[in-house]
Amino acid sequence: MKKYILDEIDHQILDILIENARTPFTDIAKKLVVSAGTIHVRVKKMEEEGIIMGSTLTLDYEKMGYSFIAHIGVFIDKTSKSKEVIAALRKIPNVTIAYITAGKYNIFCKIRAKDTNHAKNIIFQIDDIDGVIRTETMISLEESINDKKRLMHSIFREI
Repeated sequence: MKKYILDEIDHQILDILIENARTPFTDIAKKLVVSAGTIHVRVKKMEEEGIIMGSTLTLDYEKMGYSFIAHIGVFIDKTSKSKEVIAALRKIPNVTIAYITAGKYNIFCKIRAKDTNHAKNIIFQIDDIDGVIRTETMISLEESINDKKRLMHSIFREI
């Protein structure tokens, strides 16, 4: 299977779309001095190749009252229960990210809550999941890096 090769125009298209996935193709075309049809064809090709997968909307959770972030290391009694525990975590809407990990924790997840009391209740829900032995919580004081572009540009330099 042939690997799809991204060129400089593809890099620039991705750069713009990462910043704002809702940017109209006509605006991208004007910036890159190509036709809107070219942008459409290239984006469609990158979607077909699996390089672009959907688009996302970024919410400001703080403005909605969910400014408390905690990262929780989850210890489970048997690693074979990982998928079951992940399925249970999926049912807790405040768990926004969860990874099955190797190392100290079996699962590592991120939660968003209104405040410490709300976070405590979410952590208790996680503790009550069948197979969870205990949890270890780290409170996030500030999100200092949330940059999707730096890695993309580093990858572009490699290929």
